[in-house]
Amino acid sequence: MNDILSKIRGDKGIWAIVFLLALISFLPVYSASTNLVYVIGKGSTLGYLIKHLGHLFLGFVIIYFVHKVPYHYFRALSIFGIPIVIVLLIYTLTQGTTMGGANASRWIQIPLVGIGFQTSTFAFMVLMVYVARYLAKIEGKVVTFKESFLELWLPVFGVLILILPANFSTTALIFTMVCMVVYIGYYPIKYLLFIIGLGIAALALFILVAKAFPDTMPNRVKTWEKRIERFTSDTEDEDVYQIEKAKIAIASGGIKGLGPGKSVQKNFLPQSSSDFIFAIIVEEYGMIGAFGIMFLYLLLFVRFIINAHKATTLFGKLLIVGLGFPIIFQALVNMSVAVELLPVTGQTLPLISAGGTSIWMTCASIGIILSVTKKEEEIALDLDEKKKRDEALQRIIDKEVEAELGDFSIDDESENEETNPLEPVLNK
Repeated sequence: MNDILSKIRGDKGIWAIVFLLALISFLPVYSASTNLVYVIGKGSTLGYLIKHLGHLFLGFVIIYFVHKVPYHYFRALSIFGIPIVIVLLIYTLTQGTTMGGANASRWIQIPLVGIGFQTSTFAFMVLMVYVARYLAKIEGKVVTFKESFLELWLPVFGVLILILPANFSTTALIFTMVCMVVYIGYYPIKYLLFIIGLGIAALALFILVAKAFPDTMPNRVKTWEKRIERFTSDTEDEDVYQIEKAKIAIASGGIKGLGPGKSVQKNFLPQSSSDFIFAIIVEEYGMIGAFGIMFLYLLLFVRFIINAHKATTLFGKLLIVGLGFPIIFQALVNMSVAVELLPVTGQTLPLISAGGTSIWMTCASIGIILSVTKKEEEIALDLDEKKKRDEALQRIIDKEVEAELGDFSIDDESENEETNPLEPVLNK
């Protein structure tokens, strides 16, 4: 165990919190999977548990290998990553499939292995690294809007436009996080305000075009409209049904909960092991479990802030903010949907909800963050080792000097005795 711990670097607090969240996820996922087994009639509970274990195991493998990479290498990788992301998003728009009953084509099938991959989550991570790279590059420089628009905002809007038709909530989340990182990265406020206005105008234009030509993007704008109408009215439909079952589950949990595996609403709540797993956690573990989960995310948020403050480079700071804060924000959105503070969005609970792509991309982001914290830790360790080496060397030098001085004094006395010019006088 000590050998394993000695090989990991980075913030130990982040490692511990991520491990706890992953460990906590097993019982809720195992319990909620009965909906897929006995209601939908697909697979087995043990099979879903093993599948979730495999996703998490691969996720921690990703964390380990990514955190070993020096974080400045991701500067170049983000430049090559943007074209790859755009190609994947275009392919997803044309060839994407539905997964788990989702109402949008957001996934592609990985050849040979047959695993679904949600390209928007990968695009999110690559784009945040790209934005951090650009802001670090212009640090302390005066940039024009034209220059920044071509190099920064054109790739950002290109990615967002390709995600928007199938996933509005992820598009809104990405745009919000990009604006936050840009603001923290000392980008001119007047340019940022103009970009926000431009983004709102682009969204309005997209909606108008989609309404005028519904065959180009069938049902997407109508889906958004219906979700907003459902959230603001009492119309009975699928989303209202999900929210009602989620609220019943939360109300049934009380303070202590019904107990592990004793949830009732998991048999009626669609997406109980992914989008609405927080409601199942509250039903089975009560408010104690709910506040426990929120406390862990809060601790993770605090560790992100502390490490961002410690980072010695702007690129490192922005990587932690750009990749870490969305994890916390996504968790808040998921929990807010469960208690009907927000419309249904389809955002999972990071590191707890079942699902491969969301877990892997979250783990990759955490690996990059740990790579930044590892660098600061290595600097501190190098300084400590250098100090110890200097102290040891100084001790050796002191001993040698003392020995030399001792020999010199003895030799000096003997020489003085042999050649002392006053010796004859003294003898006489």
